[in-house]
Amino acid sequence: MSNGTYRAKPGDGLAFVSGASAGIGRATAIELARRGFKVVVTARRAEELNQLAASQPDRIFAYPGDVTQAVEMAALIARIESELGPVALAFLNAGLSLHAERDGFTAALLAKTYGVNIGGVANCLEPLLAAMSQRRRGQIAINASLAGYNGLPGSAIYGSSKAALIYMAEALRHAYRPQGLTIQVVNHGFVRTAMTDQETDFAQPYKIAPEAAAQLICDGFTRGGFEIAFPWQLASLSKFIRALPYALKFPLMERALSRAKLRESGQ
Repeated sequence: MSNGTYRAKPGDGLAFVSGASAGIGRATAIELARRGFKVVVTARRAEELNQLAASQPDRIFAYPGDVTQAVEMAALIARIESELGPVALAFLNAGLSLHAERDGFTAALLAKTYGVNIGGVANCLEPLLAAMSQRRRGQIAINASLAGYNGLPGSAIYGSSKAALIYMAEALRHAYRPQGLTIQVVNHGFVRTAMTDQETDFAQPYKIAPEAAAQLICDGFTRGGFEIAFPWQLASLSKFIRALPYALKFPLMERALSRAKLRESGQ
């Protein structure tokens, strides 16, 4: 298929998942394997990654690596394609959110977060885009977040990293669609992971299990289209707020945040 309408099938090649040692990445790797893909998983935590691969040794293959290292990731993806075959579908999921951001903004926290959330995606994108462009076929989904839609207190760093990924995915979609590549973005709400479990300072509405998130994400891979957003209630609200002019948006958000603080304090 051409013009960015391609949707990968198990017979087309491998699925590649970064940040697959836990959470959304692990659950998505398992779901992709259940749907018939041979899945290559990568993450820094080799032990957890190897345990995942051992659970389905004929379907899931562990290739430990650090997405923040550009040369390492380029070599890793080249080795994967040399040893197992072409990557037809990539889910660039590795990311982090640092609770220390709640204590205030620092350049060091930004550098660490951006290094994984943006740099880690870019380090996988470069070799994948090059290989897929040569084949004129491929599907890449970037895991962003509904947090990238609107600025929230205590999330200037994490949220802005996700906003950058949304912009990046939009731009890449235009650039690579003529070459037959499908670029998607995953904008999800709260998913039960170690990352969200550390956050106890605010409510997490419509929170779902990683297995449920994985099903929605893989359904989106199959369905195609640009954005995979869920849950629909929170996605719709986030998009509505984003569309408001600032003169309306800021007072509305400030009232909502004030009410949320009152509820949390029991007043």
